[in-house]
Amino acid sequence: MPGLVSAASAAEELTNITGAAQPIGPEERGQRIARAQNLMQASRMGSVVIEPGSALTYFTGVEWWRSERLTCVVIPAEGEPCIVTPFFEEPSVRESLGIPASIRVWQEDEDPLKIVAGFLKERKLAARSIGVEETSRFFIVDGLQKALPSARIVSANPVVRGCRMIKTAPELALMQLATDVTLAAYRWTYPQIRAGMTPAEIGALMAAATRKLGGKVEFNLILLGEAAAYPHGSGKPQTVVPGEVVLMDCGCTVHGYQSDISRSFVFGEASAHQRKVWDQVARGQQIAFEAAQLGKPAGSVDDAVRRYYASEGYGPDYKLPGLSHRTGHGIGMDGHEPVNLVRGEKTLLAPGMCFSNEPGIYIPGSFGIRLEDCFHMTASGPKWFSTPPKSLDAPFE
Repeated sequence: MPGLVSAASAAEELTNITGAAQPIGPEERGQRIARAQNLMQASRMGSVVIEPGSALTYFTGVEWWRSERLTCVVIPAEGEPCIVTPFFEEPSVRESLGIPASIRVWQEDEDPLKIVAGFLKERKLAARSIGVEETSRFFIVDGLQKALPSARIVSANPVVRGCRMIKTAPELALMQLATDVTLAAYRWTYPQIRAGMTPAEIGALMAAATRKLGGKVEFNLILLGEAAAYPHGSGKPQTVVPGEVVLMDCGCTVHGYQSDISRSFVFGEASAHQRKVWDQVARGQQIAFEAAQLGKPAGSVDDAVRRYYASEGYGPDYKLPGLSHRTGHGIGMDGHEPVNLVRGEKTLLAPGMCFSNEPGIYIPGSFGIRLEDCFHMTASGPKWFSTPPKSLDAPFE
């Protein structure tokens, strides 16, 4: 069985396919700030506060982590943004800063939210609504309320989601490259799978191939046999067994943008039941793709898949055997981003939105099949990043 070292050695034959990739640059980030400010003005927001994470990187280029010491950006509705960070972190934060912005520092004995409040007062924005990015921690909201007791603190979703949900051409190009890497890694790994292999051993092959091809490994979920009936797997020992399902759900990043592709196949001879379920899932994927039409609610895609599965005797709704999770999720810098292809989601589909399409069928105690490919909305409708496989016997063609 290939170990981590032998997997890496085996992947030496592969070459980097991302050398020409263009990372997001200052011009693109400047356009994002301008778009955010337009949305702030439309929503009557005076500013938006964002702490470390993908949203901070999206707008500023700053790659940082969350800790008890606050680093954040304050984007005003007009004018230059401000980065607030600890004094001793300022040189490091500045290294990845990709936009014109002032930097204000705080010392260990100071309250950083008072620094934020001071900036807002200086800009005469303290009396206007302050948007806070949705994943921000409570102490930020609490601190702002204490520093600015009369301030109205609101969700920044209309601004942050309003920008990030609509991908631009440079973003789509990076997502396509990440997809190409994952597909190439799959095609290299697939013929090397042998009876008796564990999920870790298969994952090591995928990881080694992904790195050699130029991607940063994000996840490799390998589910074997009955474990494939549970969308995120089982802790029970698993090995590749002839006649059983192999479900692989893998993704990588290229310059911060993600891929997410799932393939299910049978090692050896497939049963008639396995083939039937695989074909039903493949049809479910196509139904979801066909239902993803401009101007339609995102939730209508999920509805279309569930109607089909119910007609085939699954469910109904989220019941098993059937589809126990949403049909898809938004994707971009994060593997899961708003909005989702899920029942009740009323957001209208628009050009630039990107989604996974993964309407699996799961049969507890037996097996599951998941096929997942991502697509993006264009002016003429949905377009695949990766093309779904044509048959169970050719999962990577």
